[in-house]
Formats: sequence, structure tokens, C-alpha cells
Amino acid sequence: MEAKATLRYIRISPRKVGILCDQIRGKSVKNAESILALIPKAASDPLSKLVHSAAANAENNHGMDPEKLYVAETYATPGPIIKRFMPRAKGRAYGIKKRTSHVTVVVKER
Repeated sequence: MEAKATLRYIRISPRKVGILCDQIRGKSVKNAESILALIPKAASDPLSKLVHSAAANAENNHGMDPEKLYVAETYATPGPIIKRFMPRAKGRAYGIKKRTSHVTVVVKER
């Protein structure tokens, strides 16, 4: 049995979120939350809330024991790219790609 939570359209690139996903994959939920609390990255706060939400889904919707939960899967896939332009010298414009991501966390019971 597994429980999952998703966070969509987060305004952080999937490459940056993926670094934190690799850090918590396979860890217990409590350990993953403490790791994310200590990492000074922009994605750590939304990812911590997502892990907490997945654990709450497991406990409330599936009746799992919160002490036995661990992060089985976590991954970040690219979302839509917001395209903007930055004015440059001599009347030119350079494109800026503001990347978004969809993050999924799956927790299971040991």
C-alpha cells in the first residue's frame, strides 16, 4: 500500500528540486523532514510540506502507521516554461525561460 502527494507548477526548475529529491529518497519520513529543515535551498520548504502531506494522506486515508512510513519514491518532472524577454543593448531582446516543475512524493510502510 502506498500514499502519494503531488505539488504542481512550483516555480523552481526540476533540476534544482531533483537534487533534494535524491537526498530524501529511501529515508524515513521523520528523517527526511529533518534533512529538509537543515538544507538551505529554496525547494526545501515546499518539499518538506509535500512530504508532510504525503505522510498525512497515508495516515488518514489509508490507515498506515506514521512511525513506519518511509519515502519510497520522489521525483520532479518539468512543467510548463514561462517565456519572458529581457532588453539588451542596441535594441535587442534576449529570451528568458522561467522553468516550473511538478513534484511527486510516494510514501510506503515498512
